[in-house]
Amino acid sequence: MRCPHCGYLEDKVIDSRPTDDGTSIRRRRECMLCQERFTTYERYENMPLMVIKKDGSRQPFDRSKLINGILKSCEKRPISIQQITKIVDTIERQQENNLRREVSTRELGERVLQQLRDIDEVAYIRFASVYREFSDIGSFFVEINSLTSSSPEESMEDEEENDG
Repeated sequence: MRCPHCGYLEDKVIDSRPTDDGTSIRRRRECMLCQERFTTYERYENMPLMVIKKDGSRQPFDRSKLINGILKSCEKRPISIQQITKIVDTIERQQENNLRREVSTRELGERVLQQLRDIDEVAYIRFASVYREFSDIGSFFVEINSLTSSSPEESMEDEEENDG
């Protein structure tokens, strides 16, 4: 491992432990030349996941792009970075279990929407507006109506009104 401070190629591992989620190993290292310490993370390597864009082009899956897109929709909302990371972790795990090495942006977007729907409706609408390319206010109304018509609380209220 190349030292990020001086570029020297030899170091020693001072501490090694699994991360909280168990998907990687965190290692504290010390450069043998400058004695600076730094942290590395090791993850298992698998075949790269390719994303099929709307225009048909393919590019490697970029976890940070997905996180950034979700972050934008969650801006000024009570959603932690841990919740956002968990959404992306869940989507990545689903795709790994799927065994397909290609996924469309449409499928990724739908998976994000499924996760956001349970966490925060405002973030859901924000993400949907960009992902589904809302072109007018009517698009917002349609999405909000579909969101409220399928919520459990709304369904129960409708049933009580019909019974009473």
